[in-house]
Amino acid sequence: MTIQVNTDNNILGEERLLAYVNATIADELARVSDHITRIEVHISDENGSKTGQNDKRCMLEARLKNRQPIAVTSHESTVEKSVGEALDKLKTSMETIYSQLSDH
Repeated sequence: MTIQVNTDNNILGEERLLAYVNATIADELARVSDHITRIEVHISDENGSKTGQNDKRCMLEARLKNRQPIAVTSHESTVEKSVGEALDKLKTSMETIYSQLSDH
């Protein structure tokens, strides 16, 4: 599973952030990593330099083997929270897909 992290001009894509995102995604999706070829992470600050509530956006797109990609989005007050919420949504979506497949 390859993890590709993209940030906008308002989010500093520094090593600490990249390491955090990579480690968090790898840990959280370890159980289903055999089904994933690539995860694309898009992190942005929708208000730019202005402050605002829930202005950090994380969009995760999971490229699955032999399936259509899944995309989820989260808006939170911090990058860490938005990544965590987006991961929760992605795990729920994947569990739904693969539980339906095992039922058939």
